[in-house]
Amino acid sequence: MTVDNERALAVGVDFGTLSGRAVVVRVADGAELASAEHAYRHAVMDTVLSAGDGQPLPPDWALQNAEDYVDVLKNAVPEALRRAGADPADVIGIGTDFTASTPLPVRGDGTPLSELPEFTNNPHAYVKLWKHHAAQAQADRITSLAAERREPWLPRFGGMISSEWQFAKGLQLLEEAPEVYAAMDHWVEAADWIVWQLSGTYAPNPCTAGYKGIYQDGRYPSSDYLAALNPDFATFAQEKLPSEIATLGASAGPLTAEAASWTGLPEGIAVAVGNVDAHVTLPAANAVDPGQLTLIMGTSTCHVMNADELREVPGMCGVVDGGVVDGLYGYEAGQSGVGDIFGHFVATGVPRAYAEEAAARGENLHTYLTHLASQQPIGGHGLIALDWHSGNRSVLVDHELSGMIVGQTLATRPEDTYRALLEATAFGTRTIVEAFTDSGLAVQELVVAGGLLKNTFLMQMYADVTGLPLSTIVSEQGPALGSAIHAAVAAGAYPDVRAAGAAMGGRTVGAYTPDPQAHRAYSALYAEYQKLHDYFGRGGNDVMRRLKAIRRQALTADDGGSVDSPELTVPEELT
Repeated sequence: MTVDNERALAVGVDFGTLSGRAVVVRVADGAELASAEHAYRHAVMDTVLSAGDGQPLPPDWALQNAEDYVDVLKNAVPEALRRAGADPADVIGIGTDFTASTPLPVRGDGTPLSELPEFTNNPHAYVKLWKHHAAQAQADRITSLAAERREPWLPRFGGMISSEWQFAKGLQLLEEAPEVYAAMDHWVEAADWIVWQLSGTYAPNPCTAGYKGIYQDGRYPSSDYLAALNPDFATFAQEKLPSEIATLGASAGPLTAEAASWTGLPEGIAVAVGNVDAHVTLPAANAVDPGQLTLIMGTSTCHVMNADELREVPGMCGVVDGGVVDGLYGYEAGQSGVGDIFGHFVATGVPRAYAEEAAARGENLHTYLTHLASQQPIGGHGLIALDWHSGNRSVLVDHELSGMIVGQTLATRPEDTYRALLEATAFGTRTIVEAFTDSGLAVQELVVAGGLLKNTFLMQMYADVTGLPLSTIVSEQGPALGSAIHAAVAAGAYPDVRAAGAAMGGRTVGAYTPDPQAHRAYSALYAEYQKLHDYFGRGGNDVMRRLKAIRRQALTADDGGSVDSPELTVPEELT
């Protein structure tokens, strides 16, 4: 098909944690004509099953309702087209990206089990969001058994399998809701499910399969390994997961008539194979070359870097051949909580007087606290924090860990704590950078995308802490632009993702450069962070795990009365 790139448009849709965003992009140069956002009606269900009977959910659960994703297509896409003043006939393709691992159980035709009357009130029938961390026990077993058996795929994931990923969540589903597991025909990533709704074709993408589904070198873990985990899990890969994987940048199929009616787009245009929100951002930032570590910074941070060689890097979320672009190995790491940590502190730990002063200045609390924190000398607050409020994704891969602040006194102020939390996330990124470099993969540049790049103080801090130049993506909708880039490739406007990214993406090179004096000052604090990191994260003191075990036991035992009444015990393996 011949495409007139000067006239052609592509639509990218980024499905985030709380909302979906659609952007209309000019194929010739990546110019973003307009965007629109639609919030999920049920948001994140982490306390009660609001889409069902309202039953309370256990600790560490995080669910979503698949219907909310379709609502994004019905609302955000038409609104973006309207704001752009675009002729829908000029749109040649649509691409999508998603959080991951965010799987859901479906029937053979793609119907989510949560939409069936018999499962509407069963939490396990719903989408398990990426930050559903209730499968940690299953993840621990998956890792320990793989290490014991010396499974060859384990080093590709830094030696640890996360509770956020497909297999841990699938095993939890089997063991806690076998009736749902039995009724499930496919354990589908939301990234692939939404493409299924658009194209009518189940076209599993290699990004989620490789990074989140332990799909390496064309195969999943063996059936005998899975049987050793649980005999009923032996056929999980064979029966519940896809056997054929599509290619990034390819077309999953033409847009169906029904999806065209939802979106206002022409029936029959290309629907790109799905992708993960972090990985799809790299071409949007012109950051696909080896040595460019891209940070997609929002509620969490995902770190993605390409390399031309295969290395074993501790604590990685995976390495996949062609996981970002063909011809290079794509490495993924991450921090489970970043913006979420800042938001939680502002929501729960700041006095009203600060909110009133921020309002008087015409600022939000984040801006005001950042201003106050920026006035301090490095180390002036006397604090060190561990950024594990949502567990640790890299390099420890342990979601039983929790956040901590050391050094508080009666003189500690909110801005002190806020700055310590900012620094902790920067120290966490430096830990990841050093894991790469210690494994023989040089990191030469940080490239930042996502909402947090608007905080210039935080960006300079990351450059100073890591000692690396920091570039910033030009687009404010990096994942959505990346999805539009893939849509352009799927429609035939460019030969491959690298070429499309070069034309449609962009970054501001060296927007922040490290200050040598600040780097030395932060390095002294980082040394203390490392000590706490290893003491609490590598077995020196398992108090965080013990506290989580006690909390779960207390909440399970509590039938509405006092949680002090049951006799609480700590599991033997944690004593």
